[in-house]
Amino acid sequence: MLIGRKKPQKSKLYEHYWYFAAKRQDVFLKRLEKPTGPWTSDPVLNSYRFTNVFRALDRVTQYLIGIQAEQQDSRNVLFNTLLFKLFNKIETYRYLERALGPLRAEEFDLARYDELLTYRMAAGHTIYSGAYIMPSAGRVYGHKLKHTNHLALLAQMLADRLEERVQACQTLKEVYDLLIAYPSLGKFLAFQYAIDLNYSSLTDFSEMDFVVAGPGAINGIHKCFSSLGDYSYEEVIRLMTEEQEAECARLGLTAPSLYGRPLQLIDCQNLFCEVDKYLRVTHPETVSAGGQKRIKQRFTASTEPLTYLFPPKWGLTQSTSIEWPQPAIADIFS
Repeated sequence: MLIGRKKPQKSKLYEHYWYFAAKRQDVFLKRLEKPTGPWTSDPVLNSYRFTNVFRALDRVTQYLIGIQAEQQDSRNVLFNTLLFKLFNKIETYRYLERALGPLRAEEFDLARYDELLTYRMAAGHTIYSGAYIMPSAGRVYGHKLKHTNHLALLAQMLADRLEERVQACQTLKEVYDLLIAYPSLGKFLAFQYAIDLNYSSLTDFSEMDFVVAGPGAINGIHKCFSSLGDYSYEEVIRLMTEEQEAECARLGLTAPSLYGRPLQLIDCQNLFCEVDKYLRVTHPETVSAGGQKRIKQRFTASTEPLTYLFPPKWGLTQSTSIEWPQPAIADIFS
């Protein structure tokens, strides 16, 4: 707890943060019990796509953790993690696997990967996720297409033996500092990638060690608090983790729990982003600082099985292996 400074002042919308967290986690739990639904009577949660309360539960993150579990050495852990996250799209990673077989750092051929991804785009497929914007590193690497620059970025990371530098880090922030030094990543992506690498065997840092508030989280913070007092955005996020049990109890809610693991800094950071989106519908009069007035993505239930895998170092008793279905037999360029 931060002592001796003016605390943030809650807005009239503050309690929606905890109501949203509880309701969204309840959707997750009910979906496990009844895969076909219904899962909630909340019309907004029924209509729009929101990430899970716990970041590790999201489909893309689950797929990443599964990828990491299959790697045999640190270099391939780093390579596959960053290759996957640069595009953040399961279908893109699967496409490369179908074309090339197991994706290995020692066999990485920038020109071949570039050719495959260029072909896929030409065939009308989106190769990047729409979850967040991936800035191009074209000014540094000089390629015309964004994905070519990102492949060049990955090649630079491999040349720098980044996996060894990550393993030598003493804190999660040091991992973040390594990543933010690379072209085009910026604060938000560098932090997200640091968290992604921290799921793996490369590091073993607490998710309570360090956080960076992204643009969406900052929007949510300003909706939930009328004043930050003497706190930074990151300190507000930490405050939420510290008060989660007490605040949920005060509001008569069940505090979200991942098999006994409470909300971590990364989870509370993401929740602010999701609450900002939720409030665009329930309280449209409160406009986000960035001017966003609607939610872009509608909810569509995934047909993938809901089985989960968590980093063994977390010690969660309910961890299970992912059983992702294999894609239909098709030409590698489909």
